[in-house]
Amino acid sequence: VQLQASGGGLVQAGGSLRLACSASGFNSDYDFYSIAWFRQAPGKEREGVSRITGSGGNSVYADSVKGRFTISRDNAKNMAYLQMNNLKPEDTAVYYCAADRKRLRPRLRDSEYDYWGQGTQVTVSS
Repeated sequence: VQLQASGGGLVQAGGSLRLACSASGFNSDYDFYSIAWFRQAPGKEREGVSRITGSGGNSVYADSVKGRFTISRDNAKNMAYLQMNNLKPEDTAVYYCAADRKRLRPRLRDSEYDYWGQGTQVTVSS
């Protein structure tokens, strides 16, 4: 099972980026896994950003990104996405995608996820 995050880059404040998380090795079980996005800024702990359930029917967001970020998934392609709009300098971080199958609705706690991607850097300039 592997996850790979991509789509990061350098953007000005107020701009947008779309992150992608590709999954491999899940066989036909990808839609049983919740997918989450976490981020870690320099000198800070990793924090949960958003999570979507396997069916895509339920999603949650950190308060800091509500109304600006949207999580989605395409189970036919084994992909998940994080659309980030109105980016702020404080969104600068390495963004990771993670997967969990054990819980119906895992929380935004990194201890609840078993599989992790390698991270993609997002830098927002002011």
